[in-house]
Amino acid sequence: MARGNLFATIQAAAPEPSSVLAELPDGTVATYGDAFALAGRFAHVLQRVGVGPGDRVAVQVEKSWPAVVLYLGCLRAGAVYLPLNPAYTPAEVDYFLRDAEPIVFVCSPESRDDLAPVVAAAGVARLETMGREGRGSLLEAANAAPPECVEVERDGRDLAALLYTSGTTGRSKGAMLTHDNLRSNALALVECWRFTADDVLVHALPIFHTHGLFVATNVVLLSGGSMIFLPTFDAGQVLAALGRATALMGVPTFYTRLLAQPGLTAAAVASVRLFVSGSAPLLAETHQEWSERTGHAILERYGMTETNMNTSNPYDGERRAGTVGFPLPGVELRVVDAESGAVVGPGRIGVLEVRGPNVFSGYWRQPEKTAEDLRPDGFFVTGDLVEIDDDGYVHIVGRVKDLIISGGLNVYPKEVEDLIDALPGVAESAVFGVPHPDFGEAVVAAVVPRADGAVNGPAVLAGLDGQLARFKQPKAVFVVDELPRNAMAKVQKAALREEYGGTFA
Repeated sequence: MARGNLFATIQAAAPEPSSVLAELPDGTVATYGDAFALAGRFAHVLQRVGVGPGDRVAVQVEKSWPAVVLYLGCLRAGAVYLPLNPAYTPAEVDYFLRDAEPIVFVCSPESRDDLAPVVAAAGVARLETMGREGRGSLLEAANAAPPECVEVERDGRDLAALLYTSGTTGRSKGAMLTHDNLRSNALALVECWRFTADDVLVHALPIFHTHGLFVATNVVLLSGGSMIFLPTFDAGQVLAALGRATALMGVPTFYTRLLAQPGLTAAAVASVRLFVSGSAPLLAETHQEWSERTGHAILERYGMTETNMNTSNPYDGERRAGTVGFPLPGVELRVVDAESGAVVGPGRIGVLEVRGPNVFSGYWRQPEKTAEDLRPDGFFVTGDLVEIDDDGYVHIVGRVKDLIISGGLNVYPKEVEDLIDALPGVAESAVFGVPHPDFGEAVVAAVVPRADGAVNGPAVLAGLDGQLARFKQPKAVFVVDELPRNAMAKVQKAALREEYGGTFA
């Protein structure tokens, strides 16, 4: 592909400069012209302080419109954008700065004093600040700078962003994403999800992650659409915004919390044509309840930090609950046996591998890990266990690392979770393995009751009796208030294994 700087593609796709790009939380609007001018100012400032093509700019700030535009400014300057979760501690930030070696680090004004020693110790040349309400040294410098900058041409294979994996096991790894990776994936989604300049997206996702930054933002930009930009997810605010929107992208938690709003009706979302869910599995029950309340079928898709989006349920046709649909245009899938690497047929569970222009170029400064996960023929080993049914729909069964081997027999947690989640009074569950003296691993379940439900371990076990082989049934059930999750709502089974690992010791 190698079509150059993604920013140039975004500019070429933009409507008139006066067209609205974002409705902001204070009621004002930002036009495409406003955004491109501020991006030029940011790029000017970055270039002035020594940021060159390929240099990293690390950003740990709260969600704001200037933070989104800073991403565009980095693209325009030819820099590599590195967003970091605002929840990361100084010790965690220290790791990222030492590993990525950015030229500039941007943080909130409130955290500057805590992070300044970390930044200095990591050898970062420049520390800037940026807050939500227009405060901070970087915004002040940008507001005083001209909107012109040195336009930097990039090859499509050059890095545009460095995103660190969520680090559920071991240290986070930096996924190297190119201009072509981001461009190809956003254009595929614009096509598959039918985005146009008439679309208005409710943007309530965080912007330090693929979903909010590259899926939501890039899709709007490359379709010439607009967004209602919200700093955080608030169910009441989102519901009100949906009355003048055409699309919502969210995680399953968005939908469960919206379902708790009595004002959620078909009439309240009459202007919306598309609801998308991702980043974590959507319960079939949520899918059904949403359809009954709104008349819409949620479109579930599947992606990863290393690949952006890989599959999607169809825009036209059945959006099958419990599946993530079909491969996107240009994306190839294969399912292989975890031990032999041989391709398995339909209806067989195996490890998903993907290939396409969306797949990253490797892990930052980790050639051994890159060689381990990127096959010589270009397929990326996702680590996800899947089954592709006879109709071609992809079913995510779980992660390879979450596979439970109890008494030498494989137990796929998703199979057990689906049955538990269907029991009366259960809101959701997580099934995982813990050490066991006889079986090697024992199947264990953490269960969250519904607000109006009463659930206990014996009731869960009784409900599973006769539905599962004995070796798949949990040997212990723990009722919990909530499941541990990361910032993108994915259940952290490593934390559960650690907490309950001594159950059978």
